[in-house]
Amino acid sequence: MSENKSTRLLNALIEIGQELASTTDLEELLERLLQISREVFRFENAIIRLLDESSGELVAAAAFGYADEAVRRTIRLGQGVMGRVAVERVPVLVEDVQLLPDYVPGIPGARSELAVPLICRDKLVGVLNVESPAPGAFSDEDVELLMTLGRQAAIAIDNARLYAGLRELSTEHQRLHQFNERILGSISLGVYTVDHDLRITSWNRRMADLSGVPASAARDAILPELFPNLVADGVIDRIRTVLASGEPAKLRVTHHSLEGTVRFQKRRLAPLFENDQIMGVVVIVEDITEFKRLLDQTIQSEKLVEVGRLAAGIAHEINNPLAVIAYAIELLRRDEELAPFQVEMAERIETEIERLKTLTGGLLSFSSSKEGRRRLVDLKEISEEVLSLVRFELQRQAITLETDFAELPLVDADPNKLKQVVINLVMNAAQAMHGEGKIVLRTCRHGEQSVELVVADTGPGIHEEVQAQMFNPFFTTKPEGEGTGLGLYLCRNIVKEHGGEILVESAPGGGATFRVRLPVQ
Repeated sequence: MSENKSTRLLNALIEIGQELASTTDLEELLERLLQISREVFRFENAIIRLLDESSGELVAAAAFGYADEAVRRTIRLGQGVMGRVAVERVPVLVEDVQLLPDYVPGIPGARSELAVPLICRDKLVGVLNVESPAPGAFSDEDVELLMTLGRQAAIAIDNARLYAGLRELSTEHQRLHQFNERILGSISLGVYTVDHDLRITSWNRRMADLSGVPASAARDAILPELFPNLVADGVIDRIRTVLASGEPAKLRVTHHSLEGTVRFQKRRLAPLFENDQIMGVVVIVEDITEFKRLLDQTIQSEKLVEVGRLAAGIAHEINNPLAVIAYAIELLRRDEELAPFQVEMAERIETEIERLKTLTGGLLSFSSSKEGRRRLVDLKEISEEVLSLVRFELQRQAITLETDFAELPLVDADPNKLKQVVINLVMNAAQAMHGEGKIVLRTCRHGEQSVELVVADTGPGIHEEVQAQMFNPFFTTKPEGEGTGLGLYLCRNIVKEHGGEILVESAPGGGATFRVRLPVQ
């Protein structure tokens, strides 16, 4: 080989090596190798077969100048020239393939063949093969050139495979990460993890909803520094115990959030392992506030049922001696010799008997567990019966009561359910004023087709954001244990059931006015 040709080939090999080193796509790399075989080394055909380690066969990965049948054919290790190269891992130059009993057909009319192994890090990658229809077409010089190209090709192919494997692994890890993120983001449980330093390492969407702290602010923060209340709740001590013992734990806490609200939560703690070493703790948070409120409401309802039964029994027991007293007064008044003072006392006794009968009648009516029946009722009478039940409580709290009842058309309603609405509105007003102020109870017409019951107070008023939620079930601004958040919700449902509406007008510091509008018969 002349010095100029040798220099050109050397430069070409350097450029080829640099180009192959920068190509990471395996298919693109193989095509480039074939292109180099044509353009640089002037081979009229070439085929690259890669070793399939699972089957132990050489499978064509790229080729030019070969028929489809030859490309589709697989070659076993030891079979033909390429199979022998794969086993012996040395180049094989055949002057005339017609003299070979195990020649595997390649190009049409082939006479000579040259195959070199593709080896990288002592590992067989595949075989690069060229053929010619002329006998003795390849020289030792071609062997050396093809071996040089083969060494560079083997390294490039191995790197491309490694890169493809890493990319596939990275894609799989990313897919699994996204899948895990979707699971953690979709479940209704709060999930977060901390390391040995109690630094938050993950924080799912539900935790952000429960705590009001987004994941971006929670990650890498120290848990007791971000939520100091967890120290008093005993959560931090329990996490440290799990870190030390490796045993899971669970607890139920009354959690005070950063906004000052009280939430009831179950927390399950489990050690987070990596290679049998405890790397942290995973904490699962279940908010049971609404469940607890519903349970408390159910218990309270059962208590109210029992109180109602007790009140009905007491009312019956009171009515019996009242009937005897009323009969005795009637007999005394038949005596014409009574002094004027005695007559006055008898009349006062009769008046008090009637008042007691009204009270016991109201208790019996309101505590009745029978299904209510709608009938024509007077809103004024309903209001007066309720006031007879709550008047003492209002007086005890030093709350002034003012009434203004107009003569109104009758409404078709369940009297007991309307009483429940009036009682809730009046008692809510009394509780809002904390023992000082005035409640105004008024009835009036509202247009031609409806009447209106107005309950107004001189309390602190209601903020707009509270007004937007006050009719939702379980929403309450009362301290924990003093309200279920169902009173106004039930009032609204009862009023809607009667074809009416309930409205609220209020401003902070300006009291509150509730208007119950019902259609007339």
